[in-house]
Amino acid sequence: QVHLVESGGGLVQAGASLRLSCAASGYTVRRYVMGWFRQGPGKEREFVAAIDWNGRGTRYADSVKGRFTITRLNAKNTVYLQMNSLKPEDTDVYYCALDSDNTIPIRITADWYDYWGQGTQVTVSS
Repeated sequence: QVHLVESGGGLVQAGASLRLSCAASGYTVRRYVMGWFRQGPGKEREFVAAIDWNGRGTRYADSVKGRFTITRLNAKNTVYLQMNSLKPEDTDVYYCALDSDNTIPIRITADWYDYWGQGTQVTVSS
C-alpha cells in the first residue's frame, strides 16, 4: 500500500518561494512517474508538474513553467516541487500523486494517477 505525505506548504507573500516535499512509504516509487496537482474550492484538480522515474523527463503546466521545478531523490523515495515567484493565483491545496502505469510520455490527467497524498495548503497573499 502506497502512502504519500506532502509537506512544506504555508502562507507566503507574492514573489516568495516555497519547496514542497512528498515522502513515499510502503512502496518503492523510484520506478514510477510522480506528479503534483493542485485544487481549490469548487475547482477541478489541476495538473502542475510531473517527473519520470529517473528524473530526466518532466512536464509542467503552462501557468507554472519557468517558476516551478519538480525533482526527485529516489534514494529517499521523495519528490520535490520548488516554487519560485509565487503569485496569489497559485493559492490552492497541492497534492502529490503516483502513476503506477508509468507511461511515457508523462500523463497530465489526474484520473491516470492511482495514489494520492492528503494535500498541503499553499496560500499566497498579495
